[in-house]
Amino acid sequence: MKDIKEIIYAHEHTTIDLSGVKKDSDCNLNNKDQTIEEFKELLSKGVSTIIDMTNRGIARNVQYVNEVSEKSGVKILNATGYYKEPFLPKEVYELDENELAKIMVADIIYGVEDTGIKASVIGEIGTSLKKIEPMEEKVLQAGCKAQIETGVPIVTHTTLGKLGHEQIKTFNKFNIDLSKVILSHIDLSGDIEYMKSLLDKGINIAFDTVGKNNYQSDENRVEWLKELCSLGYSDQIVMSMDITRKSHFKENGGLGYSYLIDKFLPMLYKTEIKDEHVENMIVNNIKRIYKL
Repeated sequence: MKDIKEIIYAHEHTTIDLSGVKKDSDCNLNNKDQTIEEFKELLSKGVSTIIDMTNRGIARNVQYVNEVSEKSGVKILNATGYYKEPFLPKEVYELDENELAKIMVADIIYGVEDTGIKASVIGEIGTSLKKIEPMEEKVLQAGCKAQIETGVPIVTHTTLGKLGHEQIKTFNKFNIDLSKVILSHIDLSGDIEYMKSLLDKGINIAFDTVGKNNYQSDENRVEWLKELCSLGYSDQIVMSMDITRKSHFKENGGLGYSYLIDKFLPMLYKTEIKDEHVENMIVNNIKRIYKL
């Protein structure tokens, strides 16, 4: 197993609050001290950067994130955009796509509110399980317009990995460079032929629910990644854990952020996957997409 430095977690949440809609206080991720300690551990294991996907309407707090970054030593990039139904704030219903795009552009160019901290990605903007709801389509189109103006990557949420091709249709309407787009949670689809069909479009996909075995087993994730890498797709795949609950922390009995490095990567290496493929998925691809 190669000792890889500058590992990048492609999709995490330093803080997020989905508890109102879900009616579950566990979904209010606000344990700052625990987060700092876990991020310090990640730094000691080669993680240099985390992409934070908490956006507008779900308790984004860039000053909180900045404090965690400073105290842990891990670089954290912030996001702009709007999540999905039923988590969208009032402004999504009141404003048109051009106005929403202007808000995203301002976050990217000038900074979030009066913090001076700039967003680096439009994400995670999402779609529902069975269809793209009208407000979700509005956000996708606004995200496309903001991407055209700023050039930053777009990261989407797919519910259980579904509707990837439907999202791509919207991106194609705006001639978005698909090499700058990541479809999240595609490992949850459980369908490797579907994964291949998305990758063949030139888009990036995320295996970013590592450790969430109640959805898909990590043994399956390993087998899918082994096959995809053997077919030459390792330069279009990124990885993460998407931790969103207090119960996910090690101290609270969860797997913790370092599970990806401590447990999942060794599982991959046991399949004799090449070092270059692993390095693509946890370092090189995010560097390319974000120009780091």
